[in-house]
Amino acid sequence: MQTLKIDKDEPVALHDQVAAEIRRAIADGEAAQGERLPPAVDIATVLGVNKNTVIRALHILRDEGLLDFTRGRGVRVVGTPQRGAVLTRIDELLTFARTQGYRHDEVVALIQART
Repeated sequence: MQTLKIDKDEPVALHDQVAAEIRRAIADGEAAQGERLPPAVDIATVLGVNKNTVIRALHILRDEGLLDFTRGRGVRVVGTPQRGAVLTRIDELLTFARTQGYRHDEVVALIQART
C-alpha cells in the first residue's frame, strides 16, 4: 500500500479519498485478502492527513465489508471490492424496502422466492 495518494485541493472529502485509495489498493492486489493493513497512524503519516481521517475511511470500508477490525489483530482485508459493492446495494435495498413498509424478514422471503 505504498502508492496511496490524495489531493488536498480536490473537492472530495479527505476521508472519502483515503477510502477510495485503500479500495483501489485492494482491487489492485496491493492489499490482499487476509492481509493486515498498517496502523492508521502510519497511513496518516504517509498521506499527510490526520489519523482520525484515516480511521473514518477505515470505518467506511468496514461497513462495506472490505475490512475487519479485531482487537489484537489489527485491521485486516476480508472482502473484495465486488463484495463491498454487493453489500452496499443490499443496504440500499433494505433501506428502500423499509420506506415501502417491508420488514427485513419479508425482504429475505421475497429474495428467496425469486431464486
